[in-house]
Amino acid sequence: MIEILNRLVDEIEQRLGDDLDVDDLAASMGTTGYHARRMFSSLAGMPVSDYVRRRRMTVAAADVIGDEDLLTIAVRYGYGSTEAFGRAFRAVHGASHGDVRRDGGPLRGQPQLRFRLTVEGTHPMDARIIERPAFRLIGHAARVPLVYEGVNPHIQRHVASLPVSEHERLKQLGGTEPSGLLQVSADVEPDATEGSELTYLHGVAVDVDAQTPDDLDVIDVDAGAWVVFRTSGSHPAALQEAYAASATEWFPSNPWRLRPGPSIVSVLDRAPDFSTATCELWFPVERA
Repeated sequence: MIEILNRLVDEIEQRLGDDLDVDDLAASMGTTGYHARRMFSSLAGMPVSDYVRRRRMTVAAADVIGDEDLLTIAVRYGYGSTEAFGRAFRAVHGASHGDVRRDGGPLRGQPQLRFRLTVEGTHPMDARIIERPAFRLIGHAARVPLVYEGVNPHIQRHVASLPVSEHERLKQLGGTEPSGLLQVSADVEPDATEGSELTYLHGVAVDVDAQTPDDLDVIDVDAGAWVVFRTSGSHPAALQEAYAASATEWFPSNPWRLRPGPSIVSVLDRAPDFSTATCELWFPVERA
């Protein structure tokens, strides 16, 4: 996977003025655009689209400082007008192309990325691969923005709005793995940008043919393989560390890749105030 991401970076560099089809490029390298985008975003801390825009504007800055026509420069880097180019330029550099042309700056460059895998082996990951038939996730869903660090206040408010009796009712409805009350993230964009919307469901898993109460939301999950990581410790820090380690350590070292589908957190045990917890983190996967 590390080699694939570095090849992706090289292709971006050679095509800064062209549209880049990540799906086709990933397929030519033996993986999927979905997996490549998710791994890129996790490891680089930004989606592919943001990196492309930042690199375009970094290289374009050298042209802007010169006296070439701005529309010619805009078209060279894939923009149809100086206005669209100017918005992208300001978003990266914090200054207009006119100011930079006049003053020579300020400029905020994006260095070319290079991915490396460092294997320390001091923190082994507790993982298992299981095959699951199709099943259903049922519960209470809401559209919320993605938050990478700390507690997501939008999810917190959604769960807090449910009466205690509803949590108990859901527990009684659960009938298959993943077991217990579940925190489900679905419809996540492949780039997984901070602030992008996803569907969050607080609920349980049931067999695909189980009867579902009419007042509950439903997410149907296809049959397939899952990687399951177990975490224990400070919550949600231990869980967020597992998310990060799956991208930086586990996926680059194992012959599996992400496939489309929800990610699921099963809370197996927790302190009364939720300061610590033992959880399972489920990702849908397929052989790479």
